[in-house]
Amino acid sequence: MTSSGAQQVRHSDLLKHGARVGLVAYGVVHLVIAWIALQVAWSGGGDASSGGALRTVAEQPFGRTLLWLTVAGLAALVVWQLGTAVWGYQTEDGAKRARKRLGAAGRVIVYGALAVSAAKIAAGTGGGSGGDSKEEGLTADLLGAPAGRFLVAAVGLAIIALGIRQVHRGVTDSFTHDLEGPATSGDSGSVVVLLGRVGYVAKGAAVGVVGILFGWAALAYDPEKAGGLDDALQTVRDQPFGPYLLSAVALGLAAFGLFCFAWAKNPRTR
Repeated sequence: MTSSGAQQVRHSDLLKHGARVGLVAYGVVHLVIAWIALQVAWSGGGDASSGGALRTVAEQPFGRTLLWLTVAGLAALVVWQLGTAVWGYQTEDGAKRARKRLGAAGRVIVYGALAVSAAKIAAGTGGGSGGDSKEEGLTADLLGAPAGRFLVAAVGLAIIALGIRQVHRGVTDSFTHDLEGPATSGDSGSVVVLLGRVGYVAKGAAVGVVGILFGWAALAYDPEKAGGLDDALQTVRDQPFGPYLLSAVALGLAAFGLFCFAWAKNPRTR
């Protein structure tokens, strides 16, 4: 496919509508994670991970149908961000264009992994929780490799860097570059910006804790110290005033979910 042809696909109305479905689904996942995180904060129960949220959706009436719609929407997001990673930001200078394209490539991985997880759960082949064991299995494999401790530490640092990047996006309002039209103007626009700020900072903080857990596993040479989002939120809960801290994170994740709805209404695909 030529560059101009790929650009036409990336900017097509069909893909844009599909991306909107995917962003709504992404928002719903974060709202469900936020709800589960509140349960973790005050009762200690629930799987506050993306997989746990998807399984919660699957248990609802017409849940598997909703999951297949989620898969379709996330697939559109993957195509959209893949095109952005290859051809996007043509008007930016070289360094900024490369940085933004790299960010789009990272979103391809995130949306793709979530789409695969949703498809497995919708098909009935991903029903078990298994989140902790997957993280620990990956860490154990890395620790068993040559220079494994440094590899795990590198993964932890990369995840921490991703968390810092999310916080930076929230603090600097750079996420508004993903919106077009009147999404950030007027009273409603100020609400959208506020949701994005709070959401990105909270999400970055949670991701940062995941990176810290990987770093802890590297230092302790123990794969059981690693973990995903659910472990990170449990770690927050175990701190002094943990339930209150985790509740604040949950509200932030809910804010990000609501921001995704506004993003779905005004996505920038050019």
